[in-house]
Amino acid sequence: MASKLTRVAIVSDDKCKPKKCRQECKKSCPVVRTGKLCIEVTPDSRLAFISETLCIGCGICPKKCPFGAITIINLPTNLESQVTHRYSANSFKVHRLPTPRPGQVLGLVGTNDYFTKLLEDDLKAVVKPQLVRPLALTPDKSVRYLLQRGSAKSNRDVNLLSGGELQRFAIGTVCVQNADIYMFDEPSSYLDVKQRLSAGRMIRSLLDVTNYVIVVEHDLSVLDYLSDYICVLYGQPAVYGVVTLPYSVREGINIFLDGHIPTENLRFRDESLTFRVSEGTDEFQADKARAFTYPKMEKTLGDFKLRIDAGDFTDSEILVMMGENGTGKTSFCRLLAGALKPDSAKKVPDMRVSLKPQTITPKFEGTVRQLFFKRIKQAFLSPQFQTDVVKPLKLDDFIDQEVKNLSGGELQRVAIVMALGLPADIYLIDEPSAYLDSEQRIIAARVIKRFIMSVKKTAFIVEHDFLMATYLADRVIVFDGQPGIDAHANAPESLLTGCNKFLKNLDVTFRRDPTNFRPRINKLNSQLDQEQKLSGNYIAHEKGTPKHQDRKKGRENKHHRRLLQASINGVLGVQKRNGKCRSGGAHEMSGTEDDGGEDSEEPDD
Repeated sequence: MASKLTRVAIVSDDKCKPKKCRQECKKSCPVVRTGKLCIEVTPDSRLAFISETLCIGCGICPKKCPFGAITIINLPTNLESQVTHRYSANSFKVHRLPTPRPGQVLGLVGTNDYFTKLLEDDLKAVVKPQLVRPLALTPDKSVRYLLQRGSAKSNRDVNLLSGGELQRFAIGTVCVQNADIYMFDEPSSYLDVKQRLSAGRMIRSLLDVTNYVIVVEHDLSVLDYLSDYICVLYGQPAVYGVVTLPYSVREGINIFLDGHIPTENLRFRDESLTFRVSEGTDEFQADKARAFTYPKMEKTLGDFKLRIDAGDFTDSEILVMMGENGTGKTSFCRLLAGALKPDSAKKVPDMRVSLKPQTITPKFEGTVRQLFFKRIKQAFLSPQFQTDVVKPLKLDDFIDQEVKNLSGGELQRVAIVMALGLPADIYLIDEPSAYLDSEQRIIAARVIKRFIMSVKKTAFIVEHDFLMATYLADRVIVFDGQPGIDAHANAPESLLTGCNKFLKNLDVTFRRDPTNFRPRINKLNSQLDQEQKLSGNYIAHEKGTPKHQDRKKGRENKHHRRLLQASINGVLGVQKRNGKCRSGGAHEMSGTEDDGGEDSEEPDD
C-alpha cells in the first residue's frame, strides 16, 4: 500500500507559530528520532518544513501541534505526475486543469478553495469576479445601458446599486467585451430565479466556435441549465484539489452528489446527497400543537407598497419565501421581527425573533470564538448545539481567526450559527446559501432543518436557490407583483401548490432527476416543458424510490418470495413435479424451479 500512496504534508501559513510553541511536531516525530530530518523547525523559524519523501504518515504531528497547523494526507501515486501547480513547499497544490472546448460552456462544480486563477498564455481572458462590491465606480456609458431597465435605472451611479443590480452589471460588463475566454465566477449570487435564468441565457449567447466559456456555479439547477459538460473538483480545501475528466452535465453533477467517481474508482465523500422533499422530518416528531397567526398588513416604503395577506404558522415548521428581488421578502422579515411597523394599527404576534440578515458586515473586534462566547455562550457550550450545528458547518477550521479576516462563505456560516444560537420563537434567515459552495449549501440546509425540528420552533427563510428552497420548505409564501413598486405576499401554501404558482409566474418548469431527486430546469418549449405546463404541474415531485433502486428492490422482493415459497414447501414436505404432488424431504427442493414449479414461469427482470 505504501508504494501506491504519496504523502502530502501541508503546513498552514496562518496557524504555524514556532515562536509560540515548543516544536512538539519535531520532538514527537518517530522519523526525526532515528536521526533523519523529516521535520525541520526551530524557535526562530517562520514555518515548519516537513519532508514528504521521509514522512511515513504516522499522523502524530497533526495531533501534537497546539495550533492545528499540520495536515498529513495520502494520495494515489498516479496523481503525483499530474501536479499542475503548487504555491510552495508544504502548501496547496492542484492536480490537472479543466479543458474547455470551443463553442461550449464548461461548468465547474465542487468545493470552494481549490483554485481560482487561470494561466492566460497568449489568449485574452475576461473574468467576472466572485465579489461584485469592489467594482470600479466609473463605468462606460455603453455598459451602464446594460443594467436591466425597470428596477435598475440606467443613469444611476454604480456605488448606489444593490447586490443584484451589481451582479447584472458585472455580467453585462463581461458580455460586451470581445475575448477568447469568458470566465464567470458565481454569476447567480444576489439574483432571484428569474434573473438567474436571464443571466444564463445571456452567457450562452456568447458561444461561438472561436471562444471558450467557463462557469463556476454553486446553484446546481443553474449550472445544469447553463453547461454543456461538467468537470468535478474534489479534494480538501486549502490542502489539494483534483479536476476530473469531462462528463455530461447530468452525469457530472450526479457524480458530485454521489461522492464517487466510477471511472477512477474513487470515493471523495463518505455519503451521497439526495433531495427528497420529505427528507429530514422523520428523525423528529414534528410538534404542531401550537399555532400562531399574523394579521393582514400593508407597508409603504417610499414609492414601494407591500400588501400581506393574513397567514398562520406552527411550531416545527419551515416557511420559505419565494419571489423576485424587490417584492418585499426582506421587508416582511423585518415586519415580523418588529424592526418595521405596519401602516395600520395591527400588530404582529409579540414573540422572540432571531434574524440573520441578507448582508453581513463584520464589525466585531476579535476572533470567532470570542464572538460566540460574547453573544451565544450558553448555546455554544451546549454539547447538542455543538453536534447539531457547529461541527457539521466545520467552524473549527477558522474559529480562532479574526472575524474581520473571514471570507464570505466563512462569514455566512458564522452568521447562521449566531442566528440559531439565540433563544427565539421565530428564526428569520435571509439567503443562507449566499457565498456557500454546493456541498456547504446542502449541509447548511440539513443543519437548519434538523435544528428547527429539534427545538420545535418556526423558521421563515428567504432563499433563491430553488434546490435548497424545496429541500427546506414545509410550506411556501409566494411574493408576486411589480418589483420595487407594488408587491403582494400570499398566505402560506403547501410546497407543491406554492411552487406551481411561483414557477407559473416565471413560465419555467422543473423535473426531478430519477437518481437523487434534484430539481432540473426543463429547456424552454421542450416536449416535457410543454406537457408539464398543459397539466399544470410546473414542478414534478418524486414518486417512490430512484429508478435504479426501484429495479434492485423489485429483484430482491422476487428473490425473497421464492425463498419463502421454498421454505414453506420444505416444511410441508411437498414437492410439485409434472402436475402431481408427492412426499419428499427438504433436500429435494433444489430442483423445484427447474422442474416446472410455479416460480419457474415468472420471468426475471
